[in-house]
Amino acid sequence: MEIKYDNVGWVYVRDRKILVNRSFGKEIFFVPGGKREGVEQDIDTLLREMHEEMSVHLDPGSVSYLQTFEAQVHGKPEGVFVRLACYTADYSGELTPSIEIEAMDWFSYADKERTSPVSQLVFDHLKSKGLID
Repeated sequence: MEIKYDNVGWVYVRDRKILVNRSFGKEIFFVPGGKREGVEQDIDTLLREMHEEMSVHLDPGSVSYLQTFEAQVHGKPEGVFVRLACYTADYSGELTPSIEIEAMDWFSYADKERTSPVSQLVFDHLKSKGLID
């Protein structure tokens, strides 16, 4: 298995639904997150990406590791995988998609097929813990 993408994701659940977003030109939704820049640590990447993507400031003191998931990358050749280290965190500000995000939504477990393969693993995990409907 080749891990080509090593990303960090923010898992935020409200009213038993998970926050997801969709980039311009994409047909599927993802757990919000992104790639490290240089030698960034996970939390630095998470804070930066959520400010860039969702226009919010995560509270560094509330960041908590959830789990790391690995799956085939959507739209890439078979055998190209992404590793997504997921964290939860509180935020301040108003959730507003940035110029790189076309849409955001709140999905229940029934919506998981509309998300990337690695995001589907996050949905499965949250459902198994009784956190989403």
